[in-house]
Amino acid sequence: MRWRDLTLVDLPGGGRLVIACDAAGGIGPKECDAVRVPGYVVGRFTARVALMELLAAGARPLHLVNSTCVEPEPTGREILRGICDEAALAGLSPDQINGSFEKNIPTVQTAVGVTAIGYLPADQPLRKARHGDVVIAIGRPKVGGEVRLDDPELPDLTLVRRLAGDPLVHDLLPVGSRGIGAETLELAASAGLKVQWAPAEEGFPRDKSAGPVTCLLAAAAPSALHALALTLTQPWAVVAQLG
Repeated sequence: MRWRDLTLVDLPGGGRLVIACDAAGGIGPKECDAVRVPGYVVGRFTARVALMELLAAGARPLHLVNSTCVEPEPTGREILRGICDEAALAGLSPDQINGSFEKNIPTVQTAVGVTAIGYLPADQPLRKARHGDVVIAIGRPKVGGEVRLDDPELPDLTLVRRLAGDPLVHDLLPVGSRGIGAETLELAASAGLKVQWAPAEEGFPRDKSAGPVTCLLAAAAPSALHALALTLTQPWAVVAQLG
């Protein structure tokens, strides 16, 4: 079944496979790319999106598949190096990564797709926000040329793994191209709740794309907000309350 941007597959012995995916095109080192960045950076961010979706749902990553639509050398090798380095932050070894390159046709533009597969135990329910929770956005939405791998404002896999294990946090949802507003509505709807928007804060527009998950939503009780905020190094803002 579909749940948010994930596919869930019930296993005969119990538990679920959780499947997430992402794609990037026109971003890379090739002559026709609209945003010129090294292949390594493309690999890091494309893998990050899919893996962050798994971790936010509470799933344990098992395997990652990349469909890299460029030649193996040199572009493909650099993209794969970025994918492997990002996957290592989620606990995956190179043996848990598989994929393919374009080996027949010359390419002039970069394109890559990533599929991440994880496992959710039978006794672990899907995360859901609770009535009265506040929703905060962690990291300012950025897209295209605004995105840098070394940007300290970006949420990363280490942060998501930590928040996923924090009992103060009831739900997590990475923000991508749909923006803070649409993802907040999605988070609320999956828990059967309604959104009461907070006053907009500068740097956190609701309708701007967050590109490769440069922003993360977290739902928590209002009483937990101060303690949660003390653990964050990224900029954050309250965007809504749920009821």
